[in-house]
Order: sequence, then structure tokens, then C-alpha cells
Amino acid sequence: MNIALMSHDRKKELMVQFCIAYCGILSKHTVCATNSTGTMVAEATGLPVNLFLSHEHGGSQQIGARIAYNEIDMVLFFTDPQTHDLDKDIDYITRLCDQYNIPYATNVGTAEILIHGLERGDLDWRDIVSPKTTPFTV
Repeated sequence: MNIALMSHDRKKELMVQFCIAYCGILSKHTVCATNSTGTMVAEATGLPVNLFLSHEHGGSQQIGARIAYNEIDMVLFFTDPQTHDLDKDIDYITRLCDQYNIPYATNVGTAEILIHGLERGDLDWRDIVSPKTTPFTV
């Protein structure tokens, strides 16, 4: 499965801690992320992370395009509810995930449910409902 990671500045450390805790599960999948989040995760965990542009330079749009082309199977976007200037980016990713039936977590509680489901095979339906026609590359 292809897992996209994103996080607001005040949630980046939480994303890093989450990825450290679930490194064993994440290592069995392809991980991509916006630049600063992905760099922090890769350095802390040793996981290979395919990096998109930073948020400021269009990373959210790059991930959004991958969602639209069925190249993302799960999005973990740890959001800061007190950050109002990025509401349109949250809305953009949320709408795309809803439109294309992509499991999506905006907080660590929901992310843990998804990551455990991923480990159990609960998300294998993604391969049946939306089989990949092209390999994921950044």
C-alpha cells in the first residue's frame, strides 16, 4: 500500500513519534510525504520516504494528484485545529479522500486504528476495488 504522510508544523513531532512507534508496519509499505515531514520521519526512523515538494511549494497538490490517480491508499495528515491559514489544504485533501474512498486520519487516534487495520489486512479491499494499473513513483 502507498501511504502519504503530511502534518502541520505543530504536529510534525507527533508524526515522527507515530512513525517511530509503527516503523515495523510502515516498513512493509511505500511511504511518501511532503518534504519537511518526510525528511524528519526518514531521519528518525530510517524508513525510505519518497519526498514531494514542501507544502509551501505545492506538496499538498502533488499528493492530491496522486490520490486522484489512485496512487495513494491511505493518508495520515496530522492537523493542528488551531491553524486556520491552512484550512483550504485540509479541505482539499479531505474532499479528495472522500471522493476516491481513501482512508484518512487527521489525528493520532484515528491513525492508530488505520495502521492496525493495515497490519491485519483490513485495507486489502483497496486492491480489489481499485487495482493499481501503474507502479507508484515520485
